[in-house]
Amino acid sequence: MTPSHTQLTYRYERLRAVTSGVIETAGATFLLLVAVRGFNADATAKALIAASGSVGLLISPLVVSWVQSAGWPVAKGAARAAAVGAIALVVMALVPALPVYVIGSLISMACSSATIPLMTQVYQENYPDQERGSLFSRTMIIRIGVAALFSELGGRVLSAHIEYYRWLLIVFAGAFAFSSWCLARIPSRPLASAVGSHPFSAMRYAKTDRLFRLTLIAWMFMGMGNLMMYPMRVEYLANPRYGLTLEVSAIALLVGVIPNLARLVMSPIWGWLFDHMNFFALRMTLNLGFALGILSFFTSNDFTGLAIGAVIFGVSNAGGDVAWSMWVTKFAPPERVADYMAVHTFFTGLRGVIAPIIGFHLVTRVSIAALGWVSAGLIGISILCLLPEVRFGKTARKASALVEEVSE
Repeated sequence: MTPSHTQLTYRYERLRAVTSGVIETAGATFLLLVAVRGFNADATAKALIAASGSVGLLISPLVVSWVQSAGWPVAKGAARAAAVGAIALVVMALVPALPVYVIGSLISMACSSATIPLMTQVYQENYPDQERGSLFSRTMIIRIGVAALFSELGGRVLSAHIEYYRWLLIVFAGAFAFSSWCLARIPSRPLASAVGSHPFSAMRYAKTDRLFRLTLIAWMFMGMGNLMMYPMRVEYLANPRYGLTLEVSAIALLVGVIPNLARLVMSPIWGWLFDHMNFFALRMTLNLGFALGILSFFTSNDFTGLAIGAVIFGVSNAGGDVAWSMWVTKFAPPERVADYMAVHTFFTGLRGVIAPIIGFHLVTRVSIAALGWVSAGLIGISILCLLPEVRFGKTARKASALVEEVSE
């Protein structure tokens, strides 16, 4: 790492944050919205689109292993993945058929999320320890602001005519292409070789570290509950069967603009709390917020209730951004942070694939409000799982050592 490397990385990451905000709206709102309103897609197609980003997380250990074996600098490996995402979106725009749309959504959003571990390595190498969090959070604020703005603009475009989605796909493809250009110019090195290991060797830490394992279990309950309902926001607002009959611009406002504005305001506050608050108490507070947001959103049929639910979701999601990205640093020995993150990423992808499929098929049999209560119940279980661990205080790494000592 040199000062010039830090400056170059930060320069191109700020530029890339603009495209990341645009791409985020594709996975969070517009791809699924078009599937519902433009294609009248069935439950399986909607679930696959909703799970597309999680597919990328699920295969991220394989992507890391592939880039490592190829000997590519990690940022250039991420650039190649972004280029594939751009190509997939162009094909989707040129061939307006549901199978192509679903497959293209899977490929493009998976390309976006599968490179997260590669970029974590770039930040580790190019950002100084004392500035890493600050530099990362500044680019995140740009990303959130752009996501809020583009949610509004994209909603207006689709409100004019749903068939304009093909132009929106071209914009998303351009965002991927520009992201690839930025990534190719970020200085990075090839990953160190891992002779005798395989992409999933880090899974052993879930077995040997008891506190890490318990927290992963709690996160699984919370993630299943939250990710079942995350894509249901678009389904609930866009599908005529629920009787809301909202304009596309109103859907984009409730799903994209309002949550992202709340997220933008609260991100610095949650970042400070992460550094100073008991981690388990923080995580339980966030989980409670997600449960309340789900219940207030999916038990409401007026705009005020929906907006309140959207705000609560945005506030909780702001803390979730920090906690999801950084929590393993509270657990792992410094030399094992990447390994712990790989385990966490894999299980996030696993539940992200399974949860939407379960949700979209359950909602054909029970009311969406009942499904919201099921989700809140799963999140409640996650809170109970974490409750006994609060006594370990702010530093979970010390807690993990203590638990192992007691268990022996």
